[in-house]
Amino acid sequence: MKGRISRSLWLGAALTLAFVGAALLSFVWTPHDFAAMDIPNKLQPPSAVHWFGTDHFGRDIFSMVMVGARTSIAVALVAVGIGMALGVPLGLAAAARSGGLLDEVIMRANDLVFAFPALLIAILITAVFGASAVNAIIAIGIFNIPVFARLTRGGALSLWKREYILAARVSGKGAARISFEHILPNIANLLIVQGTIQFSLGILAEAGLSYVGLGAQPPTPSWGRMLADAQTLIGLAPHIAIFPGLAIVFTVLGLNLMGDGLRDLLDPRLRRART
Repeated sequence: MKGRISRSLWLGAALTLAFVGAALLSFVWTPHDFAAMDIPNKLQPPSAVHWFGTDHFGRDIFSMVMVGARTSIAVALVAVGIGMALGVPLGLAAAARSGGLLDEVIMRANDLVFAFPALLIAILITAVFGASAVNAIIAIGIFNIPVFARLTRGGALSLWKREYILAARVSGKGAARISFEHILPNIANLLIVQGTIQFSLGILAEAGLSYVGLGAQPPTPSWGRMLADAQTLIGLAPHIAIFPGLAIVFTVLGLNLMGDGLRDLLDPRLRRART
């Protein structure tokens, strides 16, 4: 059983690192200029010159997928960072004041945000500020805040009645100090695993927003934008949609496998249950 868990973690990490490596490599090298149009060679199938073929403007799809990786990863990573940076302190504060006014205000605010999906938040933001990758980050980040706030509150509540927490309170430590010195380190495993899950969902959300024109704008490549451009040509040149679609599938699969492996690795109770 330990081998299966290890394979899940290593396979997920390998897939994730492959796309992160491609994103980083695209800053210094791509097989072709991702923005260079070559109309005479448009819609070319995969070949030794163009490994993933070319799109309807003759642009190299492999190069666009590489650059699109850094767009998707950057948007998802920053959005998850926003969700954790704001959601975790809110969850800790709500747990420290469980049943009080602060707890009630924070959780009802979370319910309010949950009522608006990331796509609807993005529509509201772009209606005011315009479509861009930055606004996609804000929309996805806002949606992540209640996710981490609820998870943090739930994990923290289970710890506040533990003996070592009671001992810390008797010693004179305040709620904030206890939260960050004793509670947070003991729920870090939950946050790490949830972070990988939200990262994968962030990539899907970014692709969805770009697909409907609310994410990264041309000429910046995005996997979702590439799928949107390919939808009318999928019967003529299916490779235009296949490769960015596979990039999304394998990136999300890798993150989910890595999250599952990390959950098994970081939760000793789960390891004991499965052995």
